[in-house]
Amino acid sequence: MRGELAARRALGVLACAALLSGCAGAPAALNPQGPVAARIADLWWLMFALAAVIFGGVMGLLAFALFHPRRGEPEPPGEPARGTGLIVGGGIVMPAAVLLVVFGFTLWTMTAIAAYAREPAVTVQVTGHQWWWEVRYPEQGFTTANEIHIPAGRPVRLELASADVVHNFWVPELHGKVDTVPGHTNTLWLQADQPGVYRGRCAEYCGTQHARMELLVVAEPPEQFQAWLEQQQQAPPAPTDPLLARGRQVFLGSACVYCHAIRGTNATSTFGPDLTHLASRRTLGAGALENTRANLAGWITNPHSVKPGNRMPPVVLNAEDLHALIAYLESLE
Repeated sequence: MRGELAARRALGVLACAALLSGCAGAPAALNPQGPVAARIADLWWLMFALAAVIFGGVMGLLAFALFHPRRGEPEPPGEPARGTGLIVGGGIVMPAAVLLVVFGFTLWTMTAIAAYAREPAVTVQVTGHQWWWEVRYPEQGFTTANEIHIPAGRPVRLELASADVVHNFWVPELHGKVDTVPGHTNTLWLQADQPGVYRGRCAEYCGTQHARMELLVVAEPPEQFQAWLEQQQQAPPAPTDPLLARGRQVFLGSACVYCHAIRGTNATSTFGPDLTHLASRRTLGAGALENTRANLAGWITNPHSVKPGNRMPPVVLNAEDLHALIAYLESLE
């Protein structure tokens, strides 16, 4: 019975590890989509293999001790106890050898990751806020939020910082975890082998809405990425449609201008996300909501119902002004 119970527990541990490493739809560190993530996954699999072998050996010895009948007489006093070699080998020599292998492979992985630095296709500055990500393309001269667009198959340099507390930048399929620290800039090299959308998040507890501080890395073919860059560099023209013009007036006459920026207007605050191309983004509130008309209306009028504790106050508008404001924001592509 004891051997059967131990076997069941072992199977349960392995099953949980398999489920947690690749939940459907969730970003999986064991599904690397870039060269750096592949190095990290190789190290994980080595550690898992060594742990599995050791676990199997220990369970085998336990089963042997439980079910193998003891034979022979006790050792005479003064004689060395039987099993001393097993204790020395299993308790000292083998752990030292395993740790040496893991240590050596870890150093090799860290060296390989550090050597990956090269001429970047683009440099992106990412700043963590409570609780959203500011994304700046300094060479192209524009800022966006919560989405990092990169060219697929090419290295990208990320400069990571924080505006308030320690956050942690983690896109499991592309790289390991890197802290964003106030007053200090960390550098990370990112590359996606194939076009796609890769989910990331803050992996360091940073306050009430830490769990809803997500980001997306959008890897695009180089020509599509270049078109996106050019589009993001353009300031939206003043609307000629009466409804959009009214929405623009509502925005500029409300408290929105104290926190947000829209290029080409007198809204230039950097306290909150830049809204110049809001409609082109996939989510609202750093991944809290899909960017749809209904969700945008709900976010404007009562953001704390979705993300309690965030720093955006509710905006009180009558139905006509709200309709016009949403129409204007949806035109900011």
